[in-house]
Amino acid sequence: MTNESLSPSSSAELPAVPLQTLSSPRNQPALEALAAEARRDLERLNYPAPNWVQGTAAADDPTLDVLVVGAGMCGQTAGFALLREGVRKIRVIDAAARGDEGPWATYARMLTLRSPKQLIGPDLGVPSLTFRAWYEAQHGTGDISPFDAATPGWAGLHKIGRVDWRDYLLWVRDTAGVQVENGVRLLEVGDADGVLTARLQGPQGVETVRTRKIILALGRDGSGAPRWPDFPSLSMQDPLAAGRVFHTMDAIDFDALRGRHIAVLGAGASAFDNAACALEAGAAVSQFARRAVLPQINKSKAASFPGFLRGYSALDDARKWRFYTYIFDEQVPPPWETVRRCDAHDSFTLRLGCGWKDVQPLADGVAVTLADGSVQRFDAVILGTGFDVDLLDRPELARYTPHIDTWGRHVSPAMAAAQPEPARFPYLAANFALQSADGDKAEALSRLHLFNWGATMSHAALGSDIPGLGIGATRLAQALVSDLFVQDADLHWQKLLEHDEPELIATRWYQPAPGASTDSPT
Repeated sequence: MTNESLSPSSSAELPAVPLQTLSSPRNQPALEALAAEARRDLERLNYPAPNWVQGTAAADDPTLDVLVVGAGMCGQTAGFALLREGVRKIRVIDAAARGDEGPWATYARMLTLRSPKQLIGPDLGVPSLTFRAWYEAQHGTGDISPFDAATPGWAGLHKIGRVDWRDYLLWVRDTAGVQVENGVRLLEVGDADGVLTARLQGPQGVETVRTRKIILALGRDGSGAPRWPDFPSLSMQDPLAAGRVFHTMDAIDFDALRGRHIAVLGAGASAFDNAACALEAGAAVSQFARRAVLPQINKSKAASFPGFLRGYSALDDARKWRFYTYIFDEQVPPPWETVRRCDAHDSFTLRLGCGWKDVQPLADGVAVTLADGSVQRFDAVILGTGFDVDLLDRPELARYTPHIDTWGRHVSPAMAAAQPEPARFPYLAANFALQSADGDKAEALSRLHLFNWGATMSHAALGSDIPGLGIGATRLAQALVSDLFVQDADLHWQKLLEHDEPELIATRWYQPAPGASTDSPT
């Protein structure tokens, strides 16, 4: 490994990297026993709660109360939270196959999660549904698993394996009975007669469903699209770019890169993860970043305690803008374990303070023009440039995007110009709903609730990161419960008037209601 911007401290002896593994061995009998325990706990919590919603209670009314689009970590937890609140007429869909929801088995390429292992979220406060319970059931509580000498127990686990997390999420979903329809994609959202319409493409073809609410839990890119740098000579429609120019979100055959020289652009976690995968496949990697020094401090760690996650949405706009533009500007350093994963290879070069001016696909590789004007040739390039937030990139919402309110309208023009990406974040209501900037489509937008990275400026990272997941899903479900009740208030009034369940029928003090039968109760 060579690095043209090593700091003086790099010569000091570095600590050993703890054991990191993608996944641990499965103990199915242990998981089945834990699932039975968790279901008993849920039953004690009266889960799933009886349906109380009146608007679509009729069996012959096909209108849903809530359609959850996306069944990754956030979507499945939102579905779980709705069932806990007695909202039963829901569908949870995902375009991906089972196990491929979210990034964990697709474009995420880290060995372990960044988050500390003790964080909770998908469990919604049920101890037997926590990751710790899931892991300990299989591998014990001590430093070494009593079932597998090569696997650490909970005390010896450094961080959660990426595939372990995926498998844990699936186990929670199955145990809690959150039904997910895989292979079903949202094509278009519309509205008619006071409800939303959703055109879906699934295994049985295209269908249009009516729903009172839609939760958009479409993941990190669900509020925009992968960010492609605007290089003069690069067009992704260029056939020469296919197989040579990748985004970190793309499916990449790393084995095909063996023996090749690969360039990676970016200094974030995904850039390093992809560099590591290429190195481990036998490629040489040159990684480039504009920054002269890698980000050193993860400021978002200081914004993940309960007070911040619960209280941020109550702040005024000026404070919200100050908090998150600062966090975004500081950027998040790559995990130190991931940097060391790359540094372990002699074929790894990190060039800091060296951005790119152009990328030109060629018949036999890619020409990269560096900031100093020099040109280097590579066999392929991987762009670790993240995801943009711009709802104009979401075709499902095309008829609404011109009307969606954004943060740029709630700060000064100078502030919006200085921070264009935060300015593009949608300006959400307290219930995570999109809002209208011009008054048009306001009713329909109020039924569309964003539960992904796009909610961050308005609500903090409640719809994207593990620390805020349980708080966010609970807040979202309770907000939708409130909305549905208010919409049905007159129906609930009528149900209250019609309620006739005598409490004293088993006593001698029972008195039939006027007009009721006087026959003695049996």
